[in-house]
Amino acid sequence: MSAYTFEDVAVVMGTYNEQQAIGTVLDDIDRVTDGQASIVCVDSSSDRTPEIAREKGARVIEQEPQGYGVAVERALRAADRPVVVTTDCDDTYPMDRLPDFLDAINDGADVVSGDRLSGGAEAMPGFNRLGNRLFAVLASLLIDHPVRDTTTGMRAYRTSVIEDIEWTENTGLSAELLLRPLSRGYDVREIEIEYGERAGETTLDPIAGGAEIAGSILRVGVQERRR
Repeated sequence: MSAYTFEDVAVVMGTYNEQQAIGTVLDDIDRVTDGQASIVCVDSSSDRTPEIAREKGARVIEQEPQGYGVAVERALRAADRPVVVTTDCDDTYPMDRLPDFLDAINDGADVVSGDRLSGGAEAMPGFNRLGNRLFAVLASLLIDHPVRDTTTGMRAYRTSVIEDIEWTENTGLSAELLLRPLSRGYDVREIEIEYGERAGETTLDPIAGGAEIAGSILRVGVQERRR
């Protein structure tokens, strides 16, 4: 089988009021992939985010706000290429690393997960950084496999992985998208990435959101241990 190229890649994201950053993110994807990757945004915004995304050539699917996981899962399901990459639309993730993710898929990985924490993640608020490290410890204990970053938004997947697993979480979907494949024996690799300053204001409450993510990790971990 020949190696995948960016013509085989769809980059997907849930978007919500990210007009300050979305144009930069989409320009970076277009530049790095030489315009070959398709882009899907599932959008619930009340600002100009969907308009900007369309101007940049993205496919925009509009829906009522239903949470992070609902938007990202719909974006994943809408991807029409054999490799799908998730990212956030706030310009925190390094699109210049997309070739490294694709290289790992071509090397045999089923899932390639961007590890923000091993490099320090200094741009991340300290409370969030601590919480994410605790999530990784909890996940590692539950699935008996070392995990460095459970909640990163930048990952590459073979589309077959997305199609083969039933996804159940919303706020905690990012953790679920890592833990279920790991628990089921897929080739999952974490690669260290840089993490940048967020453009625009966050819409996630760190306390309530953190509690939901921890609950998702517990549910998924217990379910997978019982399989």
